[in-house]
Amino acid sequence: MTLKRTELIINTVGPSLINITDEVNKITAAFSMSDGLCNLFLVHTSASLIFCENYDPDVLHDLENFMSRLVPADDPLYRHVAEGSDDMPAHIKTVLTQNSLIIPVSQGKLSLGTWQGIFLWEHRNNTHSRKIIISLFS
Repeated sequence: MTLKRTELIINTVGPSLINITDEVNKITAAFSMSDGLCNLFLVHTSASLIFCENYDPDVLHDLENFMSRLVPADDPLYRHVAEGSDDMPAHIKTVLTQNSLIIPVSQGKLSLGTWQGIFLWEHRNNTHSRKIIISLFS
């Protein structure tokens, strides 16, 4: 087994879903890997990685609205509020989603569905620099 590893830095500007599929595809292609697995690991506790439809932007809008309604800011149940009203909701959103994805690689390309994209989901209100560790196994 061969392991290749790199990092991807994504700068965010508040709550949003950022399509990172092209960046991950470029990295996979640069490693000249034929078949294997691509593991993405986000090293943060207030943002997520998800697979989502990459065609209709209304899907992303609806996801953000649903999650904000499911996990509202300023809930009196929260004790962890030292970093602001968006901090605890961001942690909850991350726990409800995920911070790691595994994607098959076939013939040097990510084996994603037609409308499937990889998204970094920023849950905090301010700008952040998010690091994703990309590990390719062949």
